[in-house]
Amino acid sequence: MLSKAGTLKGYKLHSLDGEIGKVKEFYFDDQHWTIRYLVADTGNWLPGRKVLISPHALVAVIAEDQHIAINLTKEQIEDSPSLNKDKPVSRQFQEACCAYYKWPPYWGGPNTWESHPDIVRDREEWRESQDEKAWDSHLRSTRDVSGHHVQATDGEIGHVEDFIIDDETWAIRYLIVDTHNWWPGKKVLVSPQWIERVSWNEVESLRQS
Repeated sequence: MLSKAGTLKGYKLHSLDGEIGKVKEFYFDDQHWTIRYLVADTGNWLPGRKVLISPHALVAVIAEDQHIAINLTKEQIEDSPSLNKDKPVSRQFQEACCAYYKWPPYWGGPNTWESHPDIVRDREEWRESQDEKAWDSHLRSTRDVSGHHVQATDGEIGHVEDFIIDDETWAIRYLIVDTHNWWPGKKVLVSPQWIERVSWNEVESLRQS
């Protein structure tokens, strides 16, 4: 099913033994436009921690009850590698999480989640390089990218308002672009396949081909 990231934000997160919090935002990679982590707002349960949940652990999105089922226990989550909420998500941290939860890494292989209930990833051997040990510059937050400008070949068309996510494969199917400065009252859908270039460090813009 296709869902807006903004709609999923605030959904309750149900672990195997109780609620752990709510959806805060998502991290996606800007090469394959696929959700890599859900960020949980755990309230007072784990204060000061940024809790990341991989699609490996997401069992089902229950729109009727506005919650997402997770196949992890509270103890597993509490004892997982800790990431300071003010730090970026490093490759080292992701490797530690994969080792802890016994998840195959998403990097390497086809780089997109398989359309399977358990979201089992390709287990091909993957190569480590010096670059992979550095901060992963390709992970982006849906919250931070919202508001970025979208440039067509002949000028700006608007800014990113939201994302449409396939909650089976966790791929980003479309960006919702608000065109109010160019086409008042309208919103358009832009497929990631149409995006020619992303200039995160220049003018926070995406260029549509």
